[in-house]
Amino acid sequence: MFNINNILRKNIKELVPYSSARDEFKGEASVFLDANENSYGSPLSRSYNRYPDPLQWKIKKRLSEIKGVPPQNIFLGNGSDEAIDILFRAFCNPGIDNVITLPPTYGMYEVSANINDVEVRKVILRPDYQLNMEGIAEAIDDHTKIIFICSPNNPTGNSIDRQDIETILTNFNGLVVIDEAYINYSRQKTFIQELTEYSNLIVLQTLSKAWGLAGLRIGMAFASEEIIEVFNKVKPPYNINEASQELALEALQNVDQVNNWIKETVEERGKLVAELAQLPSVLKIYPSDANFILVKTTNPRGIYGHLVDQGIIVRDRSKVELCEGSLRITIGTPEENKILLNALKNFQESR
Repeated sequence: MFNINNILRKNIKELVPYSSARDEFKGEASVFLDANENSYGSPLSRSYNRYPDPLQWKIKKRLSEIKGVPPQNIFLGNGSDEAIDILFRAFCNPGIDNVITLPPTYGMYEVSANINDVEVRKVILRPDYQLNMEGIAEAIDDHTKIIFICSPNNPTGNSIDRQDIETILTNFNGLVVIDEAYINYSRQKTFIQELTEYSNLIVLQTLSKAWGLAGLRIGMAFASEEIIEVFNKVKPPYNINEASQELALEALQNVDQVNNWIKETVEERGKLVAELAQLPSVLKIYPSDANFILVKTTNPRGIYGHLVDQGIIVRDRSKVELCEGSLRITIGTPEENKILLNALKNFQESR
């Protein structure tokens, strides 16, 4: 049985979090003289002289309506990367504990582990980009605190088999982090609705992808109240600035527009796959549930260089294990996709 107290670091259990002025007073007032702010205002057209809500309750309430999750089960971070970093600092003892990653996958799990001096145990995916369940079981020991599962996965684009994830959630006594940054484009349903069933589940999502707010840096973590309390205990007092909070709240009123973008992106993904499959330089296009595709080619470096010359930037993943010879291509607008296809056809003709 999962028990958070069995994996939480001793110093975090005993930590008395910083109490900000906005934590200590939450009511309405006309004169604020408690936080040493500039009472005259700011030199901007909008006033940012006051500290923001440290727990971003307006955004969480709106997300609660959209996601069907109580606000107290939501953490907002400066990108999902902040949530990932907090997990290491709260649950992993440096030089003692370990985590499991499943490459090829999102690189920040390993980077954050290295920053926090936590061992990373890599269990390579199978050739079909699904989980090596036996390898994961063998990698787990008494000091394994977290298993990171990216689904849909980056850079491969595929969703991970749901039954395999449920097996891990049921049998692993540490935290299982499911990174759903690309879930809006997937045919698979989110694991958010499973939070009440699995107390060791943490689901990461973001406003950077489908919501088009990459520049605001707002990531989301959904988990049990006791895990969210740990996040809030460890995070900086004002981790999401006021401008980002205001703009995110404004964007969250436009669900229909975002859904239309998602629908068009998925349609464009299908069209782009069909067109790319006709090119002799394309060997394989891997199935994708994301807003990108992984494309195996005959000459990845040559194609990448050719596209750069045309002002088109894709991601060269040809040196990543299990992605040899492959480029990762984000699904663009219809016009951008046409430009890409024309450039690839020109590359073929020049050979």
